[in-house]
Amino acid sequence: MPSARYALVAYVRNPVGKFVEKLRRELHPTLPHMPAHLTILPPRELEGSEAGAVEFLAEACRHIVPFSVELGEVDTFLPTTSTIFIQVNRAASRMCELHSELACKELCGREEWPYIPHLTILKAENDEQAEAAVVLARERWGQFQGLRQIQVDELTFVREVNGHWEDVAPLPLGRGQLSSHP
Repeated sequence: MPSARYALVAYVRNPVGKFVEKLRRELHPTLPHMPAHLTILPPRELEGSEAGAVEFLAEACRHIVPFSVELGEVDTFLPTTSTIFIQVNRAASRMCELHSELACKELCGREEWPYIPHLTILKAENDEQAEAAVVLARERWGQFQGLRQIQVDELTFVREVNGHWEDVAPLPLGRGQLSSHP
């Protein structure tokens, strides 16, 4: 039996998130999706216990100052993977710092790819589907009229069960002594 995988995300519940979820349904209506999110820690097996990981994250998140992310253009990771995403322009370095700070203790795990902050739109089934989808995604994103910003004030620790992701723990940011990071 394979081990459970865990990730740390910031859900996007504003108009940008609604846009991404609608676009996913348009691009691939039969594919199940996790709600729109920014990934801080990509999927991994835990080095320790789930309870230990939650305890570590809860304490760490108490000291993380909430921050705002500004989104850029639609792009793809082709030819490496068939993922279509929206770039993170402002606060990408902050997301990289969080990734480095939190990928330790129970959460120290092997990552398949280098960490690049982004908002996933779709993981296509193949390169051809991705090439077609990125064209439409760029067109739709160009028509988006809302603010291209996301306020990150809570992270969520999630667990993969039978190919579906479920929330383990919400982790509010900045409830303790605030860090000096911008």
